[in-house]
Amino acid sequence: MTVKIEILAGLLDNWYLCNMQIKDLLEELTEKYNVRSFIETDPIQFPRRFTLLQDVEISALLTSVITWGRRDIVCRDADRLHQLLGESPYGYIMSCRWSALEDSARNIHRTFFERDLWNICKGLYSYYSSHESLEELFISESGLLEGLNQLSALANTKHISSPQTQSPCKRTNLMLRWLVRNDGIVDMGVWKHVSPSALIIPLDVHVGRVSRMIWDDLPRTERLKTALAITNYLAKLCPQDPCKYDFALFGFGEEHGKLLRR
Repeated sequence: MTVKIEILAGLLDNWYLCNMQIKDLLEELTEKYNVRSFIETDPIQFPRRFTLLQDVEISALLTSVITWGRRDIVCRDADRLHQLLGESPYGYIMSCRWSALEDSARNIHRTFFERDLWNICKGLYSYYSSHESLEELFISESGLLEGLNQLSALANTKHISSPQTQSPCKRTNLMLRWLVRNDGIVDMGVWKHVSPSALIIPLDVHVGRVSRMIWDDLPRTERLKTALAITNYLAKLCPQDPCKYDFALFGFGEEHGKLLRR
């Protein structure tokens, strides 16, 4: 199927698309948006700078925490954040250089301040004092949702949501996509004990808008049940790696947002 923007909107308005047509459409869009050049304009560029596992996952966590709003602004502020972290985010945590931020009202990104960073760093210091990797949170028998809940409790900040509040946990699910998927293109796949099949779609306004045009029975709110419902639909198309279609849904939604809002 050759997709043109003029006919794609029409396809997405057709509620009778069969699964095979949807899969073909999403595969083509994934191929379009999941390319190396995507890295240059996306926050994933920051954890990709590191090789030490702990550096990668700490950078991924802290970068994902501020990944909301325009991507160019997110990348600008993530760059400023990483200047603070220095050459090794893990070294920054374990040397307690973050301790001076406790009362700091200096802004990092939108409503995220240095005192919020202090909370997260404090939790990470405590965690890494007895654990090797954040992956350990997500490989228990309790599953991915419990791992997200534990990470939220560890960070002790409103900026890392818990699924117990019915939040879709968009930013932490984005972090998991970066760390778990290994497509050899954009995502890094440094974690080896969490299966891509267990991931939940990082639900934002772009993903939600395009998904509802494909599946009209989805809930109308960006909540956990919506993220799980979209992930379930995607798993029927690619059981082993449903979140690879995040590139298709997000990429098309971001590029053609004005058209889709009509």
